[in-house]
Amino acid sequence: MKRIATIGFFDGVHKGHQYLFSQLRSQAESKGLEALVVTFDRHPRSLLDADYVPQLLTTREERIALLEQEAAHVLVLDFSEIRSMTAAEFMIYLRDRADVSVLMMGYDHRFGSDRLTRPQDYRRTGAACGICVQTIGEYAEGEWHVSSTEIRQALEKGNIAVANELLGRPYSLSGEVVHGNGIGRTIGFPTANIAPENNEKITPKNGVYLVKAYGEGIESDGILNIGTNPTVGNKTRSIELHLPSFTGDLYGKRLTIGFQRYLREEKRFDGLQELQLQIAQDVASIRH
Repeated sequence: MKRIATIGFFDGVHKGHQYLFSQLRSQAESKGLEALVVTFDRHPRSLLDADYVPQLLTTREERIALLEQEAAHVLVLDFSEIRSMTAAEFMIYLRDRADVSVLMMGYDHRFGSDRLTRPQDYRRTGAACGICVQTIGEYAEGEWHVSSTEIRQALEKGNIAVANELLGRPYSLSGEVVHGNGIGRTIGFPTANIAPENNEKITPKNGVYLVKAYGEGIESDGILNIGTNPTVGNKTRSIELHLPSFTGDLYGKRLTIGFQRYLREEKRFDGLQELQLQIAQDVASIRH
Protein backbone atom coordinates (compact mmCIF):
# COMPACT_ATOMS: atom_id res chain seq x y z
CA MET A 1 0.00 0.00 0.00
CA LYS A 2 1.16 3.52 -0.79
CA ARG A 3 2.02 5.74 2.14
CA ILE A 4 1.73 9.32 3.29
CA ALA A 5 4.73 10.31 5.39
CA THR A 6 6.07 13.10 7.52
CA ILE A 7 9.73 13.61 8.43
CA GLY A 8 11.48 15.03 11.46
CA PHE A 9 13.51 14.44 14.59
CA PHE A 10 10.40 15.26 16.70
CA ASP A 11 12.20 15.86 19.99
CA GLY A 12 9.62 15.91 22.78
CA VAL A 13 6.77 14.75 20.52
CA HIS A 14 4.98 17.88 21.74
CA LYS A 15 1.57 19.32 20.87
CA GLY A 16 2.85 20.86 17.64
CA HIS A 17 4.09 17.45 16.52
CA GLN A 18 0.86 15.83 17.71
CA TYR A 19 -1.14 18.26 15.59
CA LEU A 20 0.96 17.31 12.55
CA PHE A 21 0.38 13.61 13.24
CA SER A 22 -3.37 14.13 13.57
CA GLN A 23 -3.36 15.74 10.12
CA LEU A 24 -1.25 12.85 8.82
CA ARG A 25 -3.74 10.27 10.09
CA SER A 26 -6.69 12.24 8.72
CA GLN A 27 -5.14 12.53 5.28
CA ALA A 28 -4.15 8.86 5.30
CA GLU A 29 -7.73 7.82 6.01
CA SER A 30 -9.25 10.13 3.39
CA LYS A 31 -6.77 9.10 0.68
CA GLY A 32 -6.64 5.38 1.48
CA LEU A 33 -2.96 5.49 2.38
CA GLU A 34 -0.87 4.18 5.28
CA ALA A 35 0.48 6.78 7.71
CA LEU A 36 4.26 6.73 8.18
CA VAL A 37 6.48 8.78 10.50
CA VAL A 38 10.12 9.02 9.41
CA THR A 39 12.65 9.98 12.06
CA PHE A 40 16.38 9.69 12.77
CA ASP A 41 18.53 7.73 15.17
CA ARG A 42 20.21 10.90 16.46
CA HIS A 43 19.77 14.65 16.28
CA PRO A 44 20.98 15.78 12.83
CA ARG A 45 22.91 18.67 14.39
CA SER A 46 25.04 16.20 16.35
CA LEU A 47 26.63 15.22 13.02
CA LEU A 48 26.37 18.50 11.14
CA ASP A 49 27.67 20.77 13.93
CA ALA A 50 30.83 19.67 15.74
CA ASP A 51 30.15 22.09 18.63
CA TYR A 52 26.55 20.99 19.21
CA VAL A 53 25.82 19.49 22.62
CA PRO A 54 22.37 17.84 22.60
CA GLN A 55 19.87 19.10 25.18
CA LEU A 56 16.98 16.77 24.53
CA LEU A 57 13.41 16.53 25.79
CA THR A 58 13.19 12.81 25.07
CA THR A 59 15.67 9.97 24.86
CA ARG A 60 15.77 7.94 21.65
CA GLU A 61 13.73 5.16 23.27
CA GLU A 62 11.13 7.57 24.69
CA ARG A 63 10.79 9.42 21.39
CA ILE A 64 10.26 6.29 19.32
CA ALA A 65 7.76 4.88 21.83
CA LEU A 66 5.76 8.12 21.66
CA LEU A 67 5.90 8.16 17.86
CA GLU A 68 4.60 4.59 17.74
CA GLN A 69 1.53 5.82 19.63
CA GLU A 70 0.94 8.41 16.90
CA ALA A 71 1.33 6.28 13.75
CA ALA A 72 1.09 2.62 12.85
CA HIS A 73 4.44 2.76 11.08
CA VAL A 74 7.65 4.46 12.25
CA LEU A 75 10.83 4.35 10.16
CA VAL A 76 14.05 5.17 12.04
CA LEU A 77 16.89 6.14 9.70
CA ASP A 78 20.63 6.26 10.37
CA PHE A 79 21.23 9.96 9.71
CA SER A 80 24.87 9.37 8.76
CA GLU A 81 23.66 7.38 5.73
CA ILE A 82 21.38 10.11 4.35
CA ARG A 83 23.08 13.34 5.47
CA SER A 84 24.57 14.08 2.04
CA MET A 85 21.36 13.48 0.06
CA THR A 86 19.68 16.37 -1.71
CA ALA A 87 15.96 16.91 -1.19
CA ALA A 88 15.23 15.14 -4.48
CA GLU A 89 17.49 12.20 -3.65
CA PHE A 90 15.85 11.81 -0.27
CA MET A 91 12.35 11.91 -1.76
CA ILE A 92 13.30 9.24 -4.28
CA TYR A 93 14.80 7.20 -1.41
CA LEU A 94 11.48 7.39 0.49
CA ARG A 95 9.48 6.64 -2.64
CA ASP A 96 11.49 3.54 -3.49
CA ARG A 97 12.15 2.22 0.03
CA ALA A 98 8.86 3.01 1.77
CA ASP A 99 6.30 3.49 -1.06
CA VAL A 100 5.79 7.15 -0.10
CA SER A 101 3.53 8.97 -2.56
CA VAL A 102 2.52 11.94 -0.36
CA LEU A 103 4.87 13.88 1.92
CA MET A 104 3.44 16.11 4.65
CA MET A 105 5.82 18.80 5.94
CA GLY A 106 5.59 21.03 8.99
CA TYR A 107 5.48 24.76 8.24
CA ASP A 108 9.15 25.30 9.21
CA HIS A 109 10.68 21.96 8.26
CA ARG A 110 13.62 21.79 5.85
CA PHE A 111 15.65 18.84 4.60
CA GLY A 112 18.24 17.99 1.98
CA SER A 113 21.88 18.96 1.51
CA ASP A 114 20.88 21.46 -1.20
CA ARG A 115 19.12 23.54 1.50
CA LEU A 116 15.83 24.34 -0.20
CA THR A 117 13.95 26.97 1.77
CA ARG A 118 10.55 27.68 0.20
CA PRO A 119 7.53 25.34 0.33
CA GLN A 120 7.05 25.77 -3.42
CA ASP A 121 10.59 24.48 -4.01
CA TYR A 122 9.75 21.26 -2.16
CA ARG A 123 6.44 20.93 -4.01
CA ARG A 124 8.17 21.36 -7.36
CA THR A 125 10.94 18.91 -6.44
CA GLY A 126 8.42 16.40 -5.15
CA ALA A 127 6.35 16.59 -8.32
CA ALA A 128 9.44 15.75 -10.35
CA CYS A 129 10.02 12.71 -8.11
CA GLY A 130 6.42 11.49 -8.19
CA ILE A 131 5.62 12.70 -4.67
CA CYS A 132 2.89 15.17 -3.71
CA VAL A 133 4.24 17.54 -1.05
CA GLN A 134 1.83 19.21 1.38
CA THR A 135 2.68 21.87 3.99
CA ILE A 136 0.84 22.09 7.32
CA GLY A 137 0.48 25.42 9.11
CA GLU A 138 1.84 26.29 12.55
CA TYR A 139 0.09 25.05 15.68
CA ALA A 140 -0.21 27.58 18.52
CA GLU A 141 -1.19 27.05 22.16
CA GLY A 142 -2.71 30.34 23.29
CA GLU A 143 0.07 32.91 23.44
CA TRP A 144 2.78 30.27 23.11
CA HIS A 145 4.69 29.28 20.02
CA VAL A 146 4.81 25.49 20.41
CA SER A 147 8.32 24.27 19.71
CA SER A 148 11.02 22.11 21.28
CA THR A 149 13.07 25.26 21.83
CA GLU A 150 10.23 26.95 23.74
CA ILE A 151 9.87 23.91 25.98
CA ARG A 152 13.62 23.72 26.65
CA GLN A 153 13.64 27.38 27.66
CA ALA A 154 10.68 26.82 29.98
CA LEU A 155 12.50 23.94 31.71
CA GLU A 156 15.66 26.01 32.07
CA LYS A 157 13.56 28.65 33.88
CA GLY A 158 11.77 26.10 36.07
CA ASN A 159 8.49 26.90 34.33
CA ILE A 160 7.11 23.37 34.56
CA ALA A 161 3.50 24.46 34.00
CA VAL A 162 4.32 25.86 30.54
CA ALA A 163 6.58 22.94 29.59
CA ASN A 164 3.92 20.40 30.54
CA GLU A 165 1.19 22.33 28.73
CA LEU A 166 3.18 22.47 25.49
CA LEU A 167 4.25 18.83 25.76
CA GLY A 168 0.72 17.65 26.50
CA ARG A 169 2.06 15.53 29.40
CA PRO A 170 4.38 15.95 32.40
CA TYR A 171 8.06 16.31 31.60
CA SER A 172 10.00 13.35 32.98
CA LEU A 173 13.47 12.11 33.88
CA SER A 174 14.45 8.50 34.49
CA GLY A 175 17.41 7.08 36.35
CA GLU A 176 18.77 4.64 38.89
CA VAL A 177 18.69 5.25 42.64
CA VAL A 178 22.26 5.51 43.91
CA HIS A 179 23.84 6.15 47.32
CA GLY A 180 24.09 9.75 48.54
CA ASN A 181 25.46 11.34 51.71
CA GLY A 182 22.59 10.19 53.95
CA ILE A 183 21.83 13.63 55.42
CA GLY A 184 18.12 13.42 54.62
CA ARG A 185 17.65 10.32 56.71
CA THR A 186 19.25 11.93 59.78
CA ILE A 187 16.67 14.76 59.75
CA GLY A 188 13.66 12.52 59.14
CA PHE A 189 13.32 12.99 55.38
CA PRO A 190 15.21 10.17 53.63
CA THR A 191 15.98 10.88 49.99
CA ALA A 192 16.78 8.76 46.97
CA ASN A 193 19.58 10.11 44.80
CA ILE A 194 18.68 9.74 41.12
CA ALA A 195 21.45 9.26 38.57
CA PRO A 196 19.93 10.25 35.17
CA GLU A 197 20.30 7.47 32.64
CA ASN A 198 20.89 9.86 29.74
CA ASN A 199 23.07 12.95 30.18
CA GLU A 200 21.82 14.44 26.89
CA LYS A 201 18.35 14.92 28.37
CA ILE A 202 17.61 18.28 30.00
CA THR A 203 17.53 18.48 33.77
CA PRO A 204 15.27 21.41 34.76
CA LYS A 205 16.45 24.47 36.66
CA ASN A 206 17.78 23.99 40.18
CA GLY A 207 15.00 24.13 42.74
CA VAL A 208 12.35 22.12 44.55
CA TYR A 209 9.54 20.42 42.63
CA LEU A 210 6.35 18.52 43.30
CA VAL A 211 6.64 15.26 41.33
CA LYS A 212 5.21 11.81 40.80
CA ALA A 213 7.56 8.83 40.87
CA TYR A 214 6.96 5.59 38.99
CA GLY A 215 8.80 2.32 38.60
CA GLU A 216 9.15 -1.27 39.83
CA GLY A 217 5.83 -1.34 41.64
CA ILE A 218 6.13 2.24 42.90
CA GLU A 219 3.69 5.06 42.16
CA SER A 220 3.93 7.90 44.64
CA ASP A 221 3.83 11.68 45.03
CA GLY A 222 7.11 13.20 46.12
CA ILE A 223 9.34 16.22 46.55
CA LEU A 224 12.38 16.54 44.30
CA ASN A 225 15.36 18.77 44.94
CA ILE A 226 17.71 19.62 42.07
CA GLY A 227 20.86 21.46 43.06
CA THR A 228 23.93 21.46 45.26
CA ASN A 229 22.31 21.32 48.72
CA PRO A 230 24.14 24.43 49.97
CA THR A 231 23.02 23.95 53.59
CA VAL A 232 25.19 20.82 53.90
CA GLY A 233 28.03 22.17 51.78
CA ASN A 234 27.75 20.01 48.67
CA LYS A 235 29.49 21.26 45.55
CA THR A 236 28.21 18.86 42.90
CA ARG A 237 24.72 19.00 41.44
CA SER A 238 22.41 16.21 42.52
CA ILE A 239 18.81 15.09 42.08
CA GLU A 240 17.25 13.97 45.37
CA LEU A 241 13.76 12.52 45.76
CA HIS A 242 11.75 12.25 48.96
CA LEU A 243 8.64 10.02 48.93
CA PRO A 244 6.64 10.69 52.12
CA SER A 245 4.36 7.67 51.76
CA PHE A 246 7.04 5.14 50.79
CA THR A 247 9.06 2.96 53.12
CA GLY A 248 11.59 0.48 51.86
CA ASP A 249 14.84 0.16 49.96
CA LEU A 250 15.07 1.97 46.61
CA TYR A 251 18.78 1.44 45.91
CA GLY A 252 19.41 0.09 42.44
CA LYS A 253 15.82 0.63 41.28
CA ARG A 254 14.98 2.54 38.11
CA LEU A 255 12.52 5.36 38.69
CA THR A 256 10.79 7.77 36.34
CA ILE A 257 10.10 11.23 37.76
CA GLY A 258 7.15 13.15 36.33
CA PHE A 259 7.40 16.89 37.09
CA GLN A 260 4.13 18.38 38.35
CA ARG A 261 4.90 21.81 39.77
CA TYR A 262 7.79 24.10 40.67
CA LEU A 263 7.66 24.89 44.39
CA ARG A 264 10.60 27.15 45.22
CA GLU A 265 14.23 28.09 44.68
CA GLU A 266 16.96 26.05 46.32
CA LYS A 267 18.59 28.10 49.07
CA ARG A 268 21.01 27.86 51.98
CA PHE A 269 19.42 27.54 55.43
CA ASP A 270 20.96 28.44 58.79
CA GLY A 271 21.36 24.88 59.96
CA LEU A 272 19.66 21.52 59.56
CA GLN A 273 16.71 22.41 61.82
CA GLU A 274 15.67 25.26 59.55
CA LEU A 275 16.10 22.97 56.54
CA GLN A 276 13.97 20.34 58.28
CA LEU A 277 11.15 22.84 58.85
CA GLN A 278 11.21 23.92 55.19
CA ILE A 279 11.09 20.34 53.93
CA ALA A 280 8.09 19.70 56.19
CA GLN A 281 6.35 22.66 54.53
CA ASP A 282 7.28 21.30 51.10
CA VAL A 283 5.83 17.88 51.98
CA ALA A 284 2.63 19.54 53.21
CA SER A 285 2.19 21.06 49.74
CA ILE A 286 1.57 17.55 48.37
CA ARG A 287 -1.70 17.44 50.29
CA HIS A 288 -2.78 20.77 48.80
